[in-house]
Amino acid sequence: MSDIGKVTVNKAKIDKNTEGDRSAFVPVSPFEMVIFGATGDLARRKIFPALYHRFVDGQIPKSSRIVGVSRSEHSREEFIDIIHKNYCEFEGADTLDEKSWKAFCALIDYVKIDVVNDKDWSALAKAVSKSQDLIRVFYLAMPPSMFSGICQGLKREGLAHEKARVVLEKPIGTDFDSAHAINEGVAQVFEENRIYRIDHYLGKETVQNLLVLRFGNVLLEPLWNSNAIKHIEITVAENIGVSGRGAYYDGAGALRDMVQNHLLQLLCLSTMEAPSSLGADDVRTEKIKVLRALERITVENVQSRTVRGQYTNGRVNGETANGYLVDLDVDESNTETFVAIKAEIQNWRWAGVPIYLRTGKRMSSKRSEIVIQFKPVPHSIFGDDTKVNPNKLVIRLQPDEAVKLFMEIKEPGAGGLRLKTLPLNLSYAANFAVRYPDAYERLLMDVVRGNLGLFMRRDEVEAAWRWCDGILEAWEKTGQEAMPYFAGTDGPRAADKMLAEVGDAWSES
Repeated sequence: MSDIGKVTVNKAKIDKNTEGDRSAFVPVSPFEMVIFGATGDLARRKIFPALYHRFVDGQIPKSSRIVGVSRSEHSREEFIDIIHKNYCEFEGADTLDEKSWKAFCALIDYVKIDVVNDKDWSALAKAVSKSQDLIRVFYLAMPPSMFSGICQGLKREGLAHEKARVVLEKPIGTDFDSAHAINEGVAQVFEENRIYRIDHYLGKETVQNLLVLRFGNVLLEPLWNSNAIKHIEITVAENIGVSGRGAYYDGAGALRDMVQNHLLQLLCLSTMEAPSSLGADDVRTEKIKVLRALERITVENVQSRTVRGQYTNGRVNGETANGYLVDLDVDESNTETFVAIKAEIQNWRWAGVPIYLRTGKRMSSKRSEIVIQFKPVPHSIFGDDTKVNPNKLVIRLQPDEAVKLFMEIKEPGAGGLRLKTLPLNLSYAANFAVRYPDAYERLLMDVVRGNLGLFMRRDEVEAAWRWCDGILEAWEKTGQEAMPYFAGTDGPRAADKMLAEVGDAWSES
């Protein structure tokens, strides 16, 4: 797990009442980070704000350097103006301290390179340090089809020295074959222990807390199996449409875009065996065991185990929302913007426990959560007229990070015994009053430190693709259509029916 510190706060905004709760920061060693795709959406929204917050909190030494690379023609000053404007737009101008921002910008440089057409990268070689001892991070915020070519360019210019490492954004490919080819291409330049395949979900506080919850509390782990758990739900729902990602999304769909990475990573952390330590390979080895134990979904069972959907015109948060075809400005498409899957793990711990995966666009609300639905008590002593609801553990990843354990208690009052279901609620906002790092802040510092624990190993990525490829192939062979669902709802009714047929239902947490 990350050692960034549990809670952080901008120095300029320390609340006297919470100052004593601050975790000590451990500065990283001086480094240089080269960001390819520096004017792209990810860099502007996530990477540069994350680096600024880490700089303000004293984790990034002032001797570090950040070099933005893109094909756009900008001077250094113009580039800094762009990221300043974007920071204020996405993070809020009130979170920016001008003195700190000026000091942060002293670290930044910019180089124009068209990585596809330019063969001369000497400008980048001149912009980085000549030292072979300085940690160097190459962040490829670019389409995965460019990963191999960029790595070859770095090798050609002699920039990928032994202390250099590379960060690859998801998705790694579009299927097993393309992922394997990308991994092979990158491996020609960087060894596996210098490749950081990033999935920002793994940097979220509540995702990391899942390991602590499971393996740091003797109360839960004895129940974490098929003896006590009826089913597991993993939901990653968005209330937005495809926005400006339409061209990419129509060639990908929800399965490739979300299930292959985010949802399967959450499934692994929720169900894996206890690793012998939090060492990178110990954790990742347990995750790969889960992926290899997933029951294959084939032509024979794909229609009973999966539901595809595509949003149509509807209302989201009281406002009219266009359908997917309108958003894309096309007449037809069978791309799924919603997918629900009934997965099963074929091992002793989880045999017979359905694991329901669900993700989609234009759903009723934005939320990401893991629900552990426990079995009912074997016998109720309260009589047939008193309903005893089974316990439920809800791990909310966003928007309001929290862990809730729903339990039965007696409702106060005379005139009979009445039960009420109430949660034991661990809310991050209520219990940690100061700001803590977001996922990208934590993961970027882990890259600099050389901590691979929160990043995906090559065999993880390829095993996930093997499983997803089986679903994609079965959809193609059976001609399974994407069923329509109204924007602002939680997917096609068939997704509810898939659970109802075995006596289950999606949780309303």
